[in-house]
Amino acid sequence: MSAAPAPAAPAAQKPLPFHWQLFSGAVAGVTELALMYPLDVVKTRFQLQVGTGGADGYTSIADCFRKIVKQEGFSRLYRGIIPPIMVEAPKRATKFAANTHQWKEYSDQYTTMYRKMFNVQGKMPQHLVTLTGVSAGCTEAFLVVSFELVKIRLQDKNNAGKYKSTMDCIVKIFKEEGPLAFFKGMEATLWRHATWNGGYFSVINIVNDQLPVTDSYWGSMGNKFISGTIGGAFGTMLNTPFDVVKTRIQNQPAGTVPKYNWALPALSTIAKEEGAAALYKGFTPKVLRLGPGGGVLYVVYDQVTAFVRANFL
Repeated sequence: MSAAPAPAAPAAQKPLPFHWQLFSGAVAGVTELALMYPLDVVKTRFQLQVGTGGADGYTSIADCFRKIVKQEGFSRLYRGIIPPIMVEAPKRATKFAANTHQWKEYSDQYTTMYRKMFNVQGKMPQHLVTLTGVSAGCTEAFLVVSFELVKIRLQDKNNAGKYKSTMDCIVKIFKEEGPLAFFKGMEATLWRHATWNGGYFSVINIVNDQLPVTDSYWGSMGNKFISGTIGGAFGTMLNTPFDVVKTRIQNQPAGTVPKYNWALPALSTIAKEEGAAALYKGFTPKVLRLGPGGGVLYVVYDQVTAFVRANFL
């Protein structure tokens, strides 16, 4: 008696249409922003602080939160949030659409390109997982650099009286510094996003292989949150020095000789003048945001795409 045929493997899901990728990425990104943005403000304040910052300097995350709320008001913790909200949809769609093999799908972007380029069948090898993350990060950098610059200017306490709103900031930068100013820090932004995305998706891939397989809803969500959180923390460890440099470059005032230009020489300058530890200024609030934030992104994106597939496709 012949053995019963093995059940066919479930067919891979087709990638979402691009407009649903935009929607899902935007929901995931804005959710993470709403929860974690105050930590981004704190991170920027630390990164712009040279040395101890004097009497008004920040000594800890709690001290920074306390001084911002007491001296500037609670709303300052959300100052500059409009630019990142505006860019969340294309930014997150780029990130996840380029790496949807993590969600057991076939992407029509970087993943498919590298599969064809390297003739990969089945599971993506680790080095190509990293490459898709780096590629997505480079694409993402071009999308976000101008929004990042406006956000940094608004978050700096020294600019509180200079810019009245996001639009006022944009207009003044354009008039005073010219249109190319919106691409200041482009190279450092490329380093920042390439290292974070490469590390994030690489670690997610590794951690997912080590976690126990579960068929339960909450078990699956727990696994996704754990791998996303670990991936976010690792990516943050890799990219914080480039983030410090990017922040310093983008906040340099017009009309002065810039102290920081290219990323690698700027890393050396900061390390020599302030010590190597200065390259990790703002690391703690950054990892507190992007560690759990990576988990939030992973879970929310997964849930929104599942909802879209169940109700609209």
